Amino acid sequence: MLFILTGNVQIGKSRWLERLADDLTRLGVTCYGVIAPGIWVESNTDAANDQGYEKLGINNLLLPDNVTVPFAQRADIACANGTYADLSQAGRVGLGWHIDDAAIARVNEHLSSIEKRAEDDRRRKLLVIDELGRLELDHESGLVEAMRLLRNGPCAGMKDALAVVRETFAERAESLFAETWNGVLRIAPTRQDAELVKRHLAE
Repeated sequence: MLFILTGNVQIGKSRWLERLADDLTRLGVTCYGVIAPGIWVESNTDAANDQGYEKLGINNLLLPDNVTVPFAQRADIACANGTYADLSQAGRVGLGWHIDDAAIARVNEHLSSIEKRAEDDRRRKLLVIDELGRLELDHESGLVEAMRLLRNGPCAGMKDALAVVRETFAERAESLFAETWNGVLRIAPTRQDAELVKRHLAE
């Protein structure tokens, strides 16, 4: 089964996913893959959300080891501090986030090792990909190893996957991956859907 977690931007999808991964670990389910938590600070600028927080960047949390990789800065911040690279993968397509190509390579390296690492893990497993966006779905770049894993379907005893996409990409992700994962279910970052995923993986 492929779960597609979607919803509007900045509604807490990655925070929800971190909590779900912690719950699944306590239930004996191993999560392999990547979660992309935001870097937030309190703010009273125009960039702040309704709760008074501003998103400055994005980390990548590599599962199951919980290694944190600094991944992206907001493009305007990267321009201001001189780290923005026009010829980077993100720069060439004009993303609102500046993603260092070395960080993309590091995450791809981790994702490419998952099948081998998971082979000897006899526990129930969930492949987690947070997230697929314009680089992956429009330009066949970015987290190419995530795309490969999802296109290949279940492997190394991982019968289930959860991928995060924005609502505009949800239908395309379903059409690309549903057949290889023997079905797809679109979910939201709610308590009810967290319980649904946990019940499925406990079966």
